[in-house]
Amino acid sequence: MSLFGKLFKKSNEEVSSKNVEDFASLIRVYFQSAIAANLGITNIRFIPDVANFKRLFKIPTQGGRLGQGEKVAARKMLMQDYGLSESFFKEIDTSVKKHCRTQNDVQSYLFLYQGFTNDLMMLMGNLMQWKFRMPSIFKGTLRAMTEKTIHDVCTKLVWKKDDVHKTAASVRQYKERLGYSEQWMTEYVYNIIMLAKKEPKPKNEEAKK
Repeated sequence: MSLFGKLFKKSNEEVSSKNVEDFASLIRVYFQSAIAANLGITNIRFIPDVANFKRLFKIPTQGGRLGQGEKVAARKMLMQDYGLSESFFKEIDTSVKKHCRTQNDVQSYLFLYQGFTNDLMMLMGNLMQWKFRMPSIFKGTLRAMTEKTIHDVCTKLVWKKDDVHKTAASVRQYKERLGYSEQWMTEYVYNIIMLAKKEPKPKNEEAKK
């Protein structure tokens, strides 16, 4: 299935399937659209996720600038389907504007962002193990736990486990370099946790139970 094949299942109406893959894909589309709009990129091959998104949802080019219409459409889907706040997107816009001044900056910026989110999710998986198994009906409690754990990661300088200590230090460095807040990190992590909990488990895991 294509990159956004699961995002909307077409029947009598379009229904979002809401999974981790589609969430991550839409986030990439927003990033690439923000970069394209900010730098005035005209070659769509430079932003492949936006190209797929634009083609699939037939997004018209807005004001003759690539990225403008796609950015608005991706933001609307992320807010409606995943409940992301306006501030979540403002932080991305501010970070992109500050760090992507030329096209040469883009690759290193996206590399830093990828390292940041990878280390963040690995660390949260380590620190919140049993909490991930909490039923989704307790989403308010899970959100508060996610927020507290993020705060600890950003403020606690010494951890008992050496691997946790190193990864937490790495996440803080990424956070400062990219300019993202604890609130942004909480929204990002919480959504992935909730989406992952809804996805079907592999058959081999089911067999173990």
